[in-house]
Amino acid sequence: MRFNEKEMVFLSRQHSDRAAELGMRGPKKGDVVKKRLVKLVVNFLFYFRTDEEEPIGALLLEQCRVEREDDQTFSVAFLDEAERKYLFECDSQEQCSEWVESIIKASYEFMRKNLIFYRTEIHRLTGKDPLEQYGISDEKRFQVNCALPPISKET
Repeated sequence: MRFNEKEMVFLSRQHSDRAAELGMRGPKKGDVVKKRLVKLVVNFLFYFRTDEEEPIGALLLEQCRVEREDDQTFSVAFLDEAERKYLFECDSQEQCSEWVESIIKASYEFMRKNLIFYRTEIHRLTGKDPLEQYGISDEKRFQVNCALPPISKET
């Protein structure tokens, strides 16, 4: 993925949905757990050395799987490289659950599925497409996958 370094640094300084110092181990063989400041900003997981202001890396949380490894550890692995896992160690089971839930909800695909679900429910209850007023109801990204037909405007 291409990105502008200055824009990424700017994004990393925005309000975070969740931030904490966690143990982190990269996906390479021989990587060891290191304390990192980890920040969730929109659908990016930034990680920093604990004494620095600029991130040393970022994970775009799309097309990835988030899994609990044990009570206080979770992993992030990307679907095209499932064997490469980033491991994160939390201070408690509760903190681990909160991180996993937040990361799952941060993805574009999760938000898209929710939009489609609520769009369908509103249409079912009111007979109107809530996206029509914005002129975006026919856009492919807002359509349910091929299993269901697009919402009809004729209701």
